[in-house]
Amino acid sequence: MSDMPWRLAARSLRRDLRSADVRALFVALVLAVAASTMIAFFLDRLERGLERQAGQMLGGDIVLEQRTPFSEALRTTLEEAGFTLSDQVGLVSMISLGDRFQPASLKAVDDVYPHYGVSRVDLGEGAEQIASGPPAGQAWADPRLAQLIEIELGDRVQVGRTELTISGIIEREADQSAGFSNFNPRLMLNTADLEATGLVQEGSRVEFELLAAGPPQAIDNVQGLLTELRQQGVEVRDVRVDRPQLGNALQRADSYLGLAGLAAVLLAGVAVAMSAKRYVERHLDTAALLRCFGASQQQLVMLFSLQLIGLALAASLLGALLGVAGQALLLHLLTSFLPITLPPPGIMPLWLGVLTAMAVLVGFAGPTLLRIKQVSALKVLRRELDPLPPAAWWVAGVAAAVFGGLLWLYSGSAPLAVALLLGGGIMLSALWGISALLLNSILYGIKKLTGTSEWIQALRLGGRQLARRRQAGVGQLLAFSVTFFAMAMIVLVRGDLLSTWQAQLPDDMPNYFAINIQPDERDPFEQAVAPRIDAQSTLYPMVRGRITAINQQPPMEAVPEDARGDGSLRRELNLTWQAELPEDNQIVAGEWFTSEAPVDEPSVYKPQGWLGAVDAVSDDTVPVSIEEGLADRLGLSLNDTLTFSVGGDELITRITSVRSLNWDTFKPNFFLIFPPGVLESFGHSYITAFHLPDEEQGLIRQLVSDFPGVSLINVDAILGQVRDVLTQVTRAIELVLVLVLLAGVSVLYAALTASQPVRAHESGLLRVFGAGQRMISRVQGAEYALLGFASGLMGAVLAEVATAALYLYWLELPPRFHLTLWLTLPLGGALLIGFIGHALSRGLRRQAPAASLGLLGEA
Repeated sequence: MSDMPWRLAARSLRRDLRSADVRALFVALVLAVAASTMIAFFLDRLERGLERQAGQMLGGDIVLEQRTPFSEALRTTLEEAGFTLSDQVGLVSMISLGDRFQPASLKAVDDVYPHYGVSRVDLGEGAEQIASGPPAGQAWADPRLAQLIEIELGDRVQVGRTELTISGIIEREADQSAGFSNFNPRLMLNTADLEATGLVQEGSRVEFELLAAGPPQAIDNVQGLLTELRQQGVEVRDVRVDRPQLGNALQRADSYLGLAGLAAVLLAGVAVAMSAKRYVERHLDTAALLRCFGASQQQLVMLFSLQLIGLALAASLLGALLGVAGQALLLHLLTSFLPITLPPPGIMPLWLGVLTAMAVLVGFAGPTLLRIKQVSALKVLRRELDPLPPAAWWVAGVAAAVFGGLLWLYSGSAPLAVALLLGGGIMLSALWGISALLLNSILYGIKKLTGTSEWIQALRLGGRQLARRRQAGVGQLLAFSVTFFAMAMIVLVRGDLLSTWQAQLPDDMPNYFAINIQPDERDPFEQAVAPRIDAQSTLYPMVRGRITAINQQPPMEAVPEDARGDGSLRRELNLTWQAELPEDNQIVAGEWFTSEAPVDEPSVYKPQGWLGAVDAVSDDTVPVSIEEGLADRLGLSLNDTLTFSVGGDELITRITSVRSLNWDTFKPNFFLIFPPGVLESFGHSYITAFHLPDEEQGLIRQLVSDFPGVSLINVDAILGQVRDVLTQVTRAIELVLVLVLLAGVSVLYAALTASQPVRAHESGLLRVFGAGQRMISRVQGAEYALLGFASGLMGAVLAEVATAALYLYWLELPPRFHLTLWLTLPLGGALLIGFIGHALSRGLRRQAPAASLGLLGEA
C-alpha cells in the first residue's frame, strides 16, 4: 500500500469536487489567495506609484538642500547607488526691463529637469506641456512677474550682469510646491547662465538643491547616508514628511487595504474551518473502511492531507491568477495619474499567496482533520462510534496562532498583531457567552408568541429546532456574527475614510494664498476680496525669526543627532501671535495663553504691553506654543526655552503648550504661536488663504495691480493632483471591498452547507408526521431568519466597538456612531441568511423522507 495514498488521494479529490463542502472549501481558499496576492501586489506597486506622483510635487524621490554646492564625492555616491541627479539653485535678485524693476525669486534648473511630470508653458501659441526647463540664454517668467514689469515674449530682461530672452510664460511648473519659501514672482532660467549673472558669490543667500530620482531599492540603500547628511546640517526631504496632505491619505489607504486583506483572509479561514468539519464528518465511514483493509493511522492522515494539499495548490494557482488580474485592474484604475510605467510584478506576492493558503488550511482545518487518525474500524458495524471532535481550545488556539502570524506578516507590526490576537481571543470567549445569552433570549421571546397563523407556527417550530441544537446554533451564530462584523467594518471604514477625505478637500477649499500683506493694506485687501470669494481663512500676522539657542545651548548641540539637518534650525521661521487657539489646532500638553498666571510661577503673562511689564519679573521669558511634530523632532517638551533672533533683537521664550495641527486643510499653519503683545513692535506682514471661484479669476489681475507687493500663490494645481490621487485610491478600495464581501458570502455558504444533513433529517421527520412542503419551507426559512437576525445584531455590536478602536488607534480618525448599522444589519442578516439557507435547502425539501432520514449518520 506504499503508493495507495497518492492514487487514492487523486481519485477521491476528483470525486469530492462534486460535494458542496469541498466546493465551499475550494472557493474559500481561492478567495484567501486572491485577496492576499492582490493586496500584496497592489500595495507594493501602488505605494511606489503614489509616492512618485507626490514626488512630482517635491521634484524628486530625495531632495537635498544646503547653502553651498554639493561635493562631487556625494554626487558619485548617489549615482553609483542608482540615482539620476538634477541640480537646482534658488536665490532672490532684482529683474529689470528698461526702467522697470522688480525683485524676483530665481529658479535655475539644469538640462535633466524635471524628474517627473511636465510644465505648462506658453511659448507664444498657447500653453503646452514641456518636459524640460528653458535652454541656455533664455528664461521663463510667471504671469505675475510678466504683469508687474510688462514683459512680453521676446523681451530681454537684465538678470545680474547678463541679459536673458523671455521665451515663455509659466502657467504651472512640473514640481509646483505649496511652500512659501519663494514669496516673490518667479523667473526660471538655465543653470548654465548662472555664472554669467555674477549673482552667486561667497556670502550670497543662495539655496543649492540636489534632486535625486531612483528606484525604491536605491532609496533604501542610502538611508544611512541620508542620516549622516542630516547630522551635518543638510536638509533632507521626502514625500511622507514634506507633503503631509498626501502622506496621511496614503497611510490611511495602506492601512485600510491591509485591514481589508486581513478581513478577507479571516473570513476565508472561518469558511475553511466550517467546510473542513463537514468534509471530515463525511469521510469518517471511508476512513473506517480503509482501516478494515489495513490502512494505518499515518496513511489515513497522509491520504486526506494529500487531498487537501492538492486542493490548496489548485486553489493557490487559481487565486494567484485572480490576484494578478485583480492588481492589474486596480492599477488600470490608476493609470490616469501614475507618472511612470511601473515595473512588472515580482514573484514574492505569489509565494505569499501560496503561504497564505497553506497557513489557512493548516490553521483552520488541521485540528479537525486529526479526527481521521482516531477513527475505529468498528465504525463500519456501529456508526455511532465516531471519534471525539478535537477540543475547542485546541482548534481555536491553532487557528489563532496561524492568523496571528498572518496578521504580523501583513501589518508589519508584531505588537499590533499580538494585541489584536489577545484582544480577539478574550473577545471570542466573551462572545461565546454573549451569543448563547442572545440566542436564548430570542428563543424565549419566540416561545412566548401566541397566535394560530402559519407564520407564527413556523417561527415557533423554527425556534424549537434551534433550541434542540443550541450548541451548534451558538457556533453558527458566532460564525455569522464574525462574518457580518468583518463585512460591516470594512464597509463602514471605507465610507468614513471617503467622507473624511472629502471633508478635507471640500469644494471651497482655499486655492490661493496671499502673502506679504502690509498692515496698512490689511483692511483694503479684505474689502477687495470679501465680496468675490467663497471662503477665507483668518488673516494671520507673520514675523520672521530664527532659533539661535535651545535651553541656552547652540541648537545643533541641543537637539538629537538625526534632527541636526532639520530645516527649522537652518532658516528663519514664520512666527505669529493669536489670543485664541486657531481652528484645527488642539492642545495636547500644557495650557493655552491666559491673562493671568499662577502666583508661584516666576513668569507673569499680560496680553498687552509685555515687553514693558517684564522688568519686575525675575524670569523674563515669553510663553510660546509649539507644534507637536516640531517638538518631537527637536526633542522639546514643556518648560524648555527657545531663544529667537527677531529683527536684530533677542527674544527668550518658554514652551507652555504643545499643539497638534491638521495639516490637510490647505490653510495657514504655524509651528510657533506667541501671545499678543510680544511681536507687534517688530516689522510684520499678514497671510491668508481664500477660495476664488472660476468665474472670479479676473480678481487676481485687479489684486496684482492694486497691491503689487502682495504675493498671490495659486495652489489649484496641487489640489488637483491630491484630488486625483484620492479619487483613484477610492476606486481601488471599492474593488478590494468586493473580495471581502465574497469572502463573507463564502462563510455563509460553508456554514449552511455543513448543517444540511441535520436539516435534511429534520425535514424528513416533519414529512413523516404529515407536514407539507410549504410548511417545511416556512419552518426552515423562519429558523434561518432568526439565526440571521441574532447574528446581525451581534455583528452590529462588534462592528461599532471595533471601528471606534480602529479609528482612535490605527487610522487616526474621530470615532462615529452609525445608527443605520443597527437598523440594517439585523434585518439584512435575517434576509440574507434566510434567503441563502432557504435556497440551499430547496433540494432537501424535495427529497423522499427515506432519503432524508438516511443522512442521520452524517449529521
